[in-house]
Amino acid sequence: MSDLAQARAAKEHLAAEVGERDGVVGIGLERLPDGYGVRVNVRDAHAAEQVPATVDGVDVRIVVVGTIRAEG
Repeated sequence: MSDLAQARAAKEHLAAEVGERDGVVGIGLERLPDGYGVRVNVRDAHAAEQVPATVDGVDVRIVVVGTIRAEG
């Protein structure tokens, strides 16, 4: 179980590590049943393989969301 402060620190660490990689479209925090975790939105399965399942003991949930485009 990770508290909010731990999840925030893990998010910053993960953002520095993978935030600029091709296919990573967003990194945020997520409320879990037993605390907090990090959520990483990726474009495809290849990008998902590049993201670790945990960071500093905090769970990471990887979600394939596809390509994000602005409307208009």
